Amino acid sequence: MMKVKQISLLSILLVFFLIGNSLKAEGQSLDDGVLRILAIGNSFSEDAIEQNLYELAKAGKKKIVIGNLYIGGAPLSLHVSNAKGDKPAYRYRKINLDGRMSERANQRLSEALVDEAWDYISFQQASPLSGDYDSYAKDLPLLYDYVTKHISYPETKYILHQTWAYQNGSPHEGFVRYNRNQNTMYTAIVNTSQEVFNWGNFDILVPSGTAIQNARSSYIGDQFTRDGYHLNLDYGRFVAACAWYEALFKESVVSNTFLPLKVTYIEGQIAREAAHQAVEFPYGVTILQDFQLMK
Repeated sequence: MMKVKQISLLSILLVFFLIGNSLKAEGQSLDDGVLRILAIGNSFSEDAIEQNLYELAKAGKKKIVIGNLYIGGAPLSLHVSNAKGDKPAYRYRKINLDGRMSERANQRLSEALVDEAWDYISFQQASPLSGDYDSYAKDLPLLYDYVTKHISYPETKYILHQTWAYQNGSPHEGFVRYNRNQNTMYTAIVNTSQEVFNWGNFDILVPSGTAIQNARSSYIGDQFTRDGYHLNLDYGRFVAACAWYEALFKESVVSNTFLPLKVTYIEGQIAREAAHQAVEFPYGVTILQDFQLMK
């Protein structure tokens, strides 16, 4: 029985790989000077891309449109179910070229996929399962297959969003999977994200998880969430947005001049450096030596 299961899983992943390669070969230009990204996400994509990313892009003289298909806490399995049933289950939020956000309720995944000429579509797992490789292997190929069959442009590329570990002491019930230990959760997340990214279908890994972990090595410490798992509304969210900016535009965020109103100058420096180091080294923590308390 175990052998059959393993063969079946390998078959699914092989199909997943072949679909990705054939689509890349077809090629159709989306290059109009505007970067359009769509996240198939949950509250962690809300934390990462709905605040600050547009402003970072504007400060860097980049044009961007940001879409987020939002269901709080949604795992990949729920997205698969919604896709199969073409369910109007999403709050579809979009930040347009002028920076204004709109939201439409009761939207379908199929509708959002053709709403814009998306350069990138992002996938992520629900946070409790973010370090569970088997959960990705079960559902991500199915969701990827649906997306690739419903997009308007076969040149669209794909992002894997590596999310962050919970704060130590987090009350989230999913933390028990990792023995309520942040380092255990972080290690599982980076190992899983590396293995999934190596399937070969993703063009970009956005290492928000490593960016947050890098930032925790600063004098601020383990204070980057507002409830133990969702990011702090100010400097926490800024760290994740900085990781997205550098990963998307392949340009160092360290010199970007945007600073959110409630983020201090030093907090901004920490966020940018944490994100920059994460994009350079996405699967391990870089200690921010320049942002330690004086001894």
